[in-house]
Amino acid sequence: MQTSPDAVFSPRTLRLGREAQIELGPASRIMGILNVTPDSFSDGGRHAAADVAVAAARIMVAAGADIIDIGGESTRPGADPVSALEEQRRIMPVIEELSGDAGTLISVDTWRAETARLALSAGAHMINDVWGLQREPDIARIAAGQGAAVAIMHTGRDREVLADPVADQFAWFAPSLQIARRAGISDDQILLDPGFGFAKDAEMNLELMARFDELHRFGFPLLAGTSRKRFIGALTGRDAADRDVGTTATSVALRLSGAAVFRVHNVAFNRDGLAVADAMVQSSRKREPVDG
Repeated sequence: MQTSPDAVFSPRTLRLGREAQIELGPASRIMGILNVTPDSFSDGGRHAAADVAVAAARIMVAAGADIIDIGGESTRPGADPVSALEEQRRIMPVIEELSGDAGTLISVDTWRAETARLALSAGAHMINDVWGLQREPDIARIAAGQGAAVAIMHTGRDREVLADPVADQFAWFAPSLQIARRAGISDDQILLDPGFGFAKDAEMNLELMARFDELHRFGFPLLAGTSRKRFIGALTGRDAADRDVGTTATSVALRLSGAAVFRVHNVAFNRDGLAVADAMVQSSRKREPVDG
């Protein structure tokens, strides 16, 4: 399946769990990052307490987040792994509390099938898997059984990668999509995330940004997760917590290349930048061809 440039910005529905849905295309959508961890790379420890995490999520929703992505295990390079029980201890009270907020859409950032099952049962609407459904493939069956959407991410960690970063995207996503379809996940429940920063150096990340339009050949809406990543620090000289302006610049660039959803730490900055990008997209689509 392939998506034309115009279709990238045309309305299409992403179906989530619990009969929720969100329209993609004409307006960019924001996924707010909520790390309920002590060691995430830019905000570790800030939201470790459940009540603080819930308050932070509500602030992000008020600032314009369409989805809150809750994670209980840091995915930064070199982070200490945590047990499934510890991951669940961190995130479940937050999910349970936020699930009572009408209109709040919840994503769980996990690769573990059992954590996904518990989170979806507690009120989450989608799964964000940084291992692309490949580390514990049963996670796809759980998503399908509860009607949840999935964000399937590309990673270069712990494997041989192709020299061409776009070719490697296709090589990675082929088995991921096969897992999803065999489990019964519908195409309108899938987001693809090219995995900026995951075993990719600055040059590879920039090449992926420059060639982002090639990823529309998958035919699925694309999620961009550049927020505060190391390559932005390399470009700006900023520490992780001070990379929100650089992040917003990447969000705008990727929106103009057709990204649909943006996973970010600072919702307000990116909301404003993406409002400008959305207006540019709509102006371009309305413009009549000039003869001559």
